[in-house]
Amino acid sequence: MRSIRAAATGAVTLSLALAASACGGGSPTGGGSDDSPRTLTYWASNQGASVEADKKVLQPELDKFEKQTGIEVKLEVVPWSDLLNRILTATTSGQGPDVLNIGNTWSASLQATGALLPWDEKNFDKIGGRDRFVDSALASTGARGEDPAAVPLYSMAYALYYNKRMFADAGIAEPPATWDELVAAGKKLSKDGRWGLGAEGSNPSENVHHAFVFAQQHGADFFTADGRPDFTDDGVVAAVEQYVDLMAEDEVIAPGNAEYAQNQSVSDFAKGRTAMLLWQSASANLKSQGMSEDAYGVAPVPVQSGTPGPGRQANSMVAGINLAVFKNTDNLDGATEFVKFMTSDAEQKILNKAYSTIPPVESAQADPAFDTPANAVLKDTLAKSAVALPQVADESQFETAVGTAIKELFADAAAGRPVTAESVKARLGKAQQQMPAK
Repeated sequence: MRSIRAAATGAVTLSLALAASACGGGSPTGGGSDDSPRTLTYWASNQGASVEADKKVLQPELDKFEKQTGIEVKLEVVPWSDLLNRILTATTSGQGPDVLNIGNTWSASLQATGALLPWDEKNFDKIGGRDRFVDSALASTGARGEDPAAVPLYSMAYALYYNKRMFADAGIAEPPATWDELVAAGKKLSKDGRWGLGAEGSNPSENVHHAFVFAQQHGADFFTADGRPDFTDDGVVAAVEQYVDLMAEDEVIAPGNAEYAQNQSVSDFAKGRTAMLLWQSASANLKSQGMSEDAYGVAPVPVQSGTPGPGRQANSMVAGINLAVFKNTDNLDGATEFVKFMTSDAEQKILNKAYSTIPPVESAQADPAFDTPANAVLKDTLAKSAVALPQVADESQFETAVGTAIKELFADAAAGRPVTAESVKARLGKAQQQMPAK
């Protein structure tokens, strides 16, 4: 899922337990509020610097689709802060769009509501086949063993963005490849009112994404093999403590970052207030804030030791946006045709270039635009060292509970209160108690 476009993946205030009672989405009359087979409604997530910026990207493509098919697409760009609750409300009320964007980490949770069209082989064949999509993207489309609840649209991965001038001034020749190297570099860079690394301690989604990667590197997960929460596993506790210690112990993150929310760390990096940023496909966002591509480098997210790879050397979640269809839409043929259009090679190139993301359609990745230094890092990460977040029905609650626990730990660090293995375990234990009973 997307951070720069505000990966607020865990902003859940409406219970999925309620949503699970719903059996469909869309509208009883089809096409959202319009029963015309020549009309579709589309909720797009906010991917660019603003809602208006997204409309400028998307509307020409939707007009192109209408010209080709005669089907008008009524677009609404929905901010991340509202999107999940809007979707959950639609699943309970039966009043929703025909087609919508979902953060890929939500796939299994929304799949459990029964509201989304399953993408079985027959449906995949209508859009050119399942094998067009890269494996890492398909891994974040729903629970294992079930037909996907959505189709990959944009793929993203985390990377380390670093300010070239600040590195040179500090005498740092290469970007850090391990966390020890990152801490050492961060201490050299944290001076004169500037800091080594930015973070968004008040952003639950960002907290979960980083903690998940740390946990993978510690050989741990937040769930057992049968899907039960295991937030107090020793490896998970060590991972969260290591992440929060970047502020509490290592002092390479400013205490004020404990209060940072969506995109504030990106802004600090673009303005030269911090020297490093851990972010998903940040180039478009940095450009929108006036930072030249020549001013920063892009490297893989550090690992505990060695180089990024499978297993304990995983260094990113599989981030991205999926395209879903409410299964009780009365315009299923039109919705399917729209998904086919949006995932065509031509549109994949146009849209992923606009958002500095990677096409999940493998053949579209051959375009030279996706071989820039930044994109090469992202592509390599997705292919070799990214891991999908847990595809469990309670994933959304997991992001909210654990992300909020880490937010509280960052608040402790900023206030000078000790952050210890015991305090981390206590917060995570409280988060686990908030999960639905099995």
